[in-house]
Amino acid sequence: MIGRIAGVLLEKAPPRILVDVQGVGYELEVPMSTFYNLGALGSNVALLTHFVVREDAQLLFGFLTEGERRTFRELVKVSGVGPRTALSVLSGLSTEELAQAVAAQSTARLVKVPGIGKKTAERLLLELKGKFDGAGMPAQTLADDHQGDVLQALLALGYSEKEAAAALKTMPAGLGVSEGIKHALKALSR
Repeated sequence: MIGRIAGVLLEKAPPRILVDVQGVGYELEVPMSTFYNLGALGSNVALLTHFVVREDAQLLFGFLTEGERRTFRELVKVSGVGPRTALSVLSGLSTEELAQAVAAQSTARLVKVPGIGKKTAERLLLELKGKFDGAGMPAQTLADDHQGDVLQALLALGYSEKEAAAALKTMPAGLGVSEGIKHALKALSR
């Protein structure tokens, strides 16, 4: 997985940017909060990333802060919410505003985000309840972060989200990424 990109900002066309890393141009999609805080063309940038591999595409998403990346990862875990919808949510709301909307169970705030209807807003509120700490950051432990990496690995190997989620439920806490993948593959082979 690609976890971080550092290089020279070559192009900016919302929501895409192009970053040159020693002669290789990486195209990333970023939330508008990250986009507006990037420097001018030609400046050095460093972004945390989330890499999505699908049958028809390989997508790289970039974030300035760990909080944005964690929130993105929590959003894509929600049933029916893909990476582009998660990016739209992060472009329309800061992580703190999203945490407040979830705490208040405010569908009205979420439906103001383009692409989010009432049903999706209700599903987000239901599935994100209890996922944020008091500072608006996703309340993730290290094991949860590893589970996200294991989930992405299983999806990249061609397993469905449903199969991958079922395998993750059998994973004991405290496993690293490689051990978690091995455990999940054993669970899936049964």
